[in-house]
Amino acid sequence: MRKKGLKKAVACGLVLFVASFAPGTEDVVTAVHGTITKLDTATKTVVLKTADGTEHSMRILDKTAVHGAHAVREGAKGSFHGLKEGTEVIAHYSESGGRATALEIDRVGNDGLKGTEGTISKLDRTGKTIAIKAADGTEHTFELTERAAKDGGKDIGEGTEKGTKVVVYSTEKTGKDVAHFFEKM
Repeated sequence: MRKKGLKKAVACGLVLFVASFAPGTEDVVTAVHGTITKLDTATKTVVLKTADGTEHSMRILDKTAVHGAHAVREGAKGSFHGLKEGTEVIAHYSESGGRATALEIDRVGNDGLKGTEGTISKLDRTGKTIAIKAADGTEHTFELTERAAKDGGKDIGEGTEKGTKVVVYSTEKTGKDVAHFFEKM
């Protein structure tokens, strides 16, 4: 009788262990492009407003990476992590327990990511590249970061990529254009 109870306990434990690795149990990282409308240093939160008017609130941790040429310099001038209200950003965040936490915030514009508009001519998420054709006819090819390959253009259906109008947000690194995020226009 004791063996049956032990076997049952081991089986239940094994099921719970395997279930803890099931899809959907891990934090999913996603991204949002918007403008900072509120920055609260006391609660370490930031609110972003997207082009469609949706507001996203998220925590900023000490380890949250903030990218942009002036982020470090401005950090000492009364801003939080070099961020200020009115700054256009792309925030990569995870959500757990209904609360979003910013993992990385990229500034957009002169001191951050550069936006390039065009129509997708090729998108290879596995090979981590995207090619777009700009309105002037020039072709631009970008390497995708790991996050951009997984998270960029989530609203673009597989098989419908070609011909979709997008904005690619990139930096130049060692002579190559690296896309950190892209979104449908």
